[in-house]
Amino acid sequence: MKIENLKPYSGEHCETTATGTLLRQLDIDLSEPMLFGLGEGLGFIFWNMKTMDFPFIGGRVKPDLLTENIAKNLNLELTVKETASTPKAWDNVKELIDKGQVVGLKLDCFYLEYFSKPFHFAGHYAALYGYDNENAFLVDTKQQGGQVQTSLKSLALARAEKGPMSSKNLYYTLHTTNKSFDLKTAIVTAIRNNATEYINPPITNIGYKGILKTSTEIIKWFKTSKNIEHEFGTSAMLMEKAGTGGALFRNLYRDFLKESYELLKLEKLKTAHEAFVEIAALWTSVSGLFDKVSQTKDIKYIQQASDTLKIISEKEKKTMELLSTI
Repeated sequence: MKIENLKPYSGEHCETTATGTLLRQLDIDLSEPMLFGLGEGLGFIFWNMKTMDFPFIGGRVKPDLLTENIAKNLNLELTVKETASTPKAWDNVKELIDKGQVVGLKLDCFYLEYFSKPFHFAGHYAALYGYDNENAFLVDTKQQGGQVQTSLKSLALARAEKGPMSSKNLYYTLHTTNKSFDLKTAIVTAIRNNATEYINPPITNIGYKGILKTSTEIIKWFKTSKNIEHEFGTSAMLMEKAGTGGALFRNLYRDFLKESYELLKLEKLKTAHEAFVEIAALWTSVSGLFDKVSQTKDIKYIQQASDTLKIISEKEKKTMELLSTI
């Protein structure tokens, strides 16, 4: 069983790709930067727990919140459900697919057979659009192959995995309501909300304060690392390509601001876009320095990354303060 007339979304980030596929079924087709911006997606977190192999550097709001914000700003109905029962979890989504409804899934990508370099990350998303007796058919990011498949057994493991950022077989659907949306109004609301949230972090490892904290924490991390090559190499890949850390999300937000300026013609948006052109490039240099650390194990590259993060923190704070006033 495969849903006919599927319009798979082609994106670089997992949650916008999954949610974009669900939105296309509602005949809402927006660019990935626009979805990220409407989802109030820009954020930052430095997360280090004893249960984790190495610290996590995240460049967006927490999992699940992006789609929630998109639904809110576009006046859509979002239904999110969880269950601890693996058989029930499958029966529930199978029933929706049988009715022709594309379903968003939250997964640990370690178990997905189409990942060439599996790693545990339980905040991954994909859209389910079909199944047969052995496999599930999914829409994932461009990097992972777009329309892909994995065995039903591996999908069940990916949905039920426990650990940081995991949920109990979470799945979600989107539906239209009797309220339409005005894109220009939605953009302004989303930017203000995102900026206000960003510049008022509740704890010091979030937002611009988190970036500043990371500038010192990465030096401690380097000095206590058990496997510099693996830890910093993986972190660099995640930041730049896999959609968790700084560079990818700054690229998306930069392009969102450009698209928003073209629609609204507000000078503050133009100024902020120009700032994020610089900021995104600085994040790419940080992930590049992490890569050099993994190859050379030389502390000088960590010190350079630390200095760059201090600059980024100040630039992002200043730019988001400007955006909070549009």
